[in-house]
Amino acid sequence: MVSLLSGLPVSEGLTLCHRVVDGLCGRQPPQRGHYSASWSSEEWLELLRSLAALFCHAVGTNSSDEEVLAGLVDAGSSHAESVRTVLTARRQEIRDALLDRSNSISSAALQDFDWQLKLAVSSDKSSSLHTPLLSLSLDVRDNTALQSVTMEMNREELNTLISSLEAANKVVMQLK
Repeated sequence: MVSLLSGLPVSEGLTLCHRVVDGLCGRQPPQRGHYSASWSSEEWLELLRSLAALFCHAVGTNSSDEEVLAGLVDAGSSHAESVRTVLTARRQEIRDALLDRSNSISSAALQDFDWQLKLAVSSDKSSSLHTPLLSLSLDVRDNTALQSVTMEMNREELNTLISSLEAANKVVMQLK
């Protein structure tokens, strides 16, 4: 719904885009009172959501200017250029805000880890099991406390963990 920007003069659209980025970065967001004549409250909220999502998506996926402009065909060329200008000028600031938001989810950090490979040769239900088991011990620091987390996994569970960690690493690398 970025096409709603066409209801404003280009200079005010540029100011609005900067204010939306300010809001994303934890500063004063745009106030509806300044734009109440241009849009209804539903349109206003939709425009803010659309612009914020556009900025976050463009920075998070490291979209090129051409990709951003292609997504703004409905907004008109001058408004699309305003959005692109704001995005180009404040890309690093938006990236930092997104990283801060991600980092604030949890203050826990991996301090150290240890692993052991075990072979379960039998159990009370089966006399010949021969199942490899990984014992993983993680030392996690949350603020000042150090907590030890230990888990034991079979091959399938380990593969699932590795896949999840690879996916998380891919997302982190895209944000850098």
